[in-house]
Amino acid sequence: MRRDGVDVRIPVASSVVASRDRPPVRLVCVNVDVTALPGIGVRKDFEVRSGRRIGVVDHRDGAIDLIVYKADDPDACASQIQLTADEAAVLANLLGAPQLVAQLREDHRDLPGITTRQLPIVAESRYAGRTLGETQMRTKTKASIVAVMRAGQLHPSPGPDFTFAEDDLLVVVGTPDGLDAAAKILNHG
Repeated sequence: MRRDGVDVRIPVASSVVASRDRPPVRLVCVNVDVTALPGIGVRKDFEVRSGRRIGVVDHRDGAIDLIVYKADDPDACASQIQLTADEAAVLANLLGAPQLVAQLREDHRDLPGITTRQLPIVAESRYAGRTLGETQMRTKTKASIVAVMRAGQLHPSPGPDFTFAEDDLLVVVGTPDGLDAAAKILNHG
């Protein structure tokens, strides 16, 4: 369904290069309607499988509205929730990180003993404001931080100079023992 907006194709799953041992992962795309709202900001929405539309309005003043449209009228709003930038970032992390972890778990399913876990940088962590290299995580645990979700943005393959911030969600790959040790390092130093 195309309205007055611009169609944008956004991939929602990463493709994996095919090999003899593994078939390619199918790349799934969603049509996102992007509509300028003069004097207000930009609306971005899409149709979910059930036929309803959901989206966000990014206001010029920085406010963000989460919008759910009526089932019988895709132009009428059924529910609107105003979010702060921090709340929008938390929601983005809740929605984005599980998808990344699920993809990584699928990628590692044929590697016995390797798993993926999400580990948060909580306010009390001594590593909030410090770099990945300072954790010495790979050296101490043999677990690797493969991505960081921050405020809804994915930071893949962070280097040793990457500085952690409170509320970052780290995606870590390793053995179960290594992941437990990584969690202890982040929580207790």
